[in-house]
Amino acid sequence: MSQLFSPLALRSVTLRNRIAVSPMCQYSAVDGRANDWHLVHLGARAVGGAGLVMTEATAVEARGRISPQDLGLWEEGQIEPLARIVRFVAAQGAVCGIQLAHAGRKASTRAPWDGGKAIPPGEGGWAVLGPSPVPFGPESPIPEPLDPAGLRAIPRAFAAAARRALAAGFQAVEIHAAHGYLLHQFLSPISNERADAYGGSFENRTRLLREVVEAVRAAWPEELPLLVRLSATDWVPGGWDIDQSVELCRGLSRLGADLIDVSSGGTAPRAAVPAGPGYQTAFAERIRREAGIATGAVGMITSPEQADHVIRSGQADLVLLAREMLRDPHFALRAARALGAEGPWPKQYVRAK
Repeated sequence: MSQLFSPLALRSVTLRNRIAVSPMCQYSAVDGRANDWHLVHLGARAVGGAGLVMTEATAVEARGRISPQDLGLWEEGQIEPLARIVRFVAAQGAVCGIQLAHAGRKASTRAPWDGGKAIPPGEGGWAVLGPSPVPFGPESPIPEPLDPAGLRAIPRAFAAAARRALAAGFQAVEIHAAHGYLLHQFLSPISNERADAYGGSFENRTRLLREVVEAVRAAWPEELPLLVRLSATDWVPGGWDIDQSVELCRGLSRLGADLIDVSSGGTAPRAAVPAGPGYQTAFAERIRREAGIATGAVGMITSPEQADHVIRSGQADLVLLAREMLRDPHFALRAARALGAEGPWPKQYVRAK
């Protein structure tokens, strides 16, 4: 029996299989609002059999967008365009989740196909925020350190976005604390040089993320799951690492997090990342084992057999696919055939089964 196609229960929500669509920025929104592109992109993966379909990083405030074309959930008018997608995904039997994010010092950039560089304020960009006045790279803007009022506003913004996500009908919410974005910036000594209660020690550097998790958990229904995406390591000596990740995840579990979506990197632009098939799954396995919390594995998982092995061997409870889902929206249906499992074929497509 394929373990990849066994159900996964997270609080009151049950995923039909262990295959998830990883959050992938599409840089295609207008004023933070989802449109037909997002409906077709996410809806196709639900039709293709995934158990969990995650939106891209969705900004909790306008300044928190990576690019001007990012999704947002900082105002009421952004709810219904997302709700339309949630309804379609749910009708296909998949669970729709949303990733809530703030880009911090990596905000105000052009889309990748437009070069991906910082946008000057005079050309439609905006001032960026961070824990300290440490830019991401030599051509990046110097972030404005968050003051006490700004620090208090961040958990409130995440909680308000979570309430809007609930109004849109999402069944899972994920807090983005990875890939060098704001919450990760506070975690890492590479980007956090503060000397107050939000910098220095492990306890202080993890404070803002813990406050965000607490605020979202209080705003999000008890019966619905809360996920956290975490970079397990910066891949840089003296940066955030797997030992700190394990300790943090023990605390996040106590605060009501249900699954850690384990990735890596993003804080240092020139980090030496040993990328290769399954290169991050060991991090997910260690956090699962030592922190006692469910994990999702991500990173160059491309074949049905590899994905099934991650689940069967206890490395993770869920696999999240990104580029492979872009190549093949019907990965789950193909995987079911390859593994001898019963795939969740839409009735409209059964003739091709």
